[in-house]
Amino acid sequence: MRVTMIGTGYVGLVSGACFADFGHTVTCVDKDEGKIARLQKGEIPIFEPGLDELVKDNVEQGRLFFTTDSTQAIREADAVFIAVGTPSRRGDGYADLSYVYAAAEEIGGLIEGYTVIVNKSTVPVGTGDEVEAIIKKVRPDADFAVVSNPEFLREGAAINDFKRPDRVVVGTDDERARERMKELYRPLFLNETPIQFTSRRTSELIKYAGNGFLAMKITFINEIADLCEAVGANVQEVARGIGLDNRIGRKFLNAGPGYGGSCFPKDTLALMKTARDNKAPIELIETTVRVNTARKQKMAQKIVDALGGNVNGKTIAILGLTFKPNTDDMRDAPALDIVPTLQAEGAKVRAFDPEGMTEAKHMLKDVAFATGPYDCVQNADAVVIITEWDQFRALDLDRMKDALKTPVVVDLRNIYSPAEMRAKGFNYVSVGRA
Repeated sequence: MRVTMIGTGYVGLVSGACFADFGHTVTCVDKDEGKIARLQKGEIPIFEPGLDELVKDNVEQGRLFFTTDSTQAIREADAVFIAVGTPSRRGDGYADLSYVYAAAEEIGGLIEGYTVIVNKSTVPVGTGDEVEAIIKKVRPDADFAVVSNPEFLREGAAINDFKRPDRVVVGTDDERARERMKELYRPLFLNETPIQFTSRRTSELIKYAGNGFLAMKITFINEIADLCEAVGANVQEVARGIGLDNRIGRKFLNAGPGYGGSCFPKDTLALMKTARDNKAPIELIETTVRVNTARKQKMAQKIVDALGGNVNGKTIAILGLTFKPNTDDMRDAPALDIVPTLQAEGAKVRAFDPEGMTEAKHMLKDVAFATGPYDCVQNADAVVIITEWDQFRALDLDRMKDALKTPVVVDLRNIYSPAEMRAKGFNYVSVGRA
């Protein structure tokens, strides 16, 4: 099939490359000339394990193309995917749908023959109706169907998530669109992946409800971690004990500094706003948002307390800045709250992240960036692990202790054993472990 992907951000680029690997002919369109020029030269603008090789292979096989000219790509497409950004509007939390609506207007003026327009962007309930109305206004005679097909990609594991997903959700009542979507995802049908066909509005809500629930699960275990510290229990053992219950499951039960990233923060806000607008407020989500925001400040205070309640003039080494490992994404990362709070208390911050420092330099002020973990901790008064990159899981503890001015380690991801760290002579602080 001929597929056109509008937008070469994280979702558009990964989805386009994976559809091409399924055997479809995919053209990725973006108005950013610089980005398209880089992609045409084989340069990948985001860090995602395996994506560079996947793009390279499919470009060489003549299945994947990049362009700024949408005209031919849309006219020849059997399916056009909208995969543009929907960031939160500043101040009110609503999703900014201007890019989605602009894409719909452009598509409406160019489609020829029956075309399936697939909304891959994360959008509030009812957005598909508006996209349909825009296209009908532009082309009253157009033969098309608007489909909701939310993405469920985890940064750092996106290719596997696309090719071996837990499920695929397709929202449409149009029979021709159903058949075309089945053909698009045919390799997954052969692998017996659960594919749920539902109404468009239900599909749109599934995405928000899923992310809201996972954000709530993270926030729950973080609250339990605080209780564990108060009563002398171990949050990792609590998480294992409840996670073995199949009704609960083990995933997303790792206590830490709070959730961040491109999805959970904006999607919980958008779900909260949608619910309130429809006079059906979801108080669990509202509490989740509030508690997660406070969580990041609480982690900064944990660091201050580990240094005796005063960090003024002290150097704090930060290991890990991105919101999770295996990505360069800094959006709503806990570090963006923790670092400025420490600086406001008078601390000097030195930081290292394997992939996120280029982005972090635009978002964090007055931070010294190191070339590696041991350079980062040299003569620091404390080291703080914020992101659990693999290379931080097996640090040479003796070397790190010798490099530090004082042997204080604040491990916000519970990577190390408290007993081992004490035996090495560290003043070790973790999350939810007495």
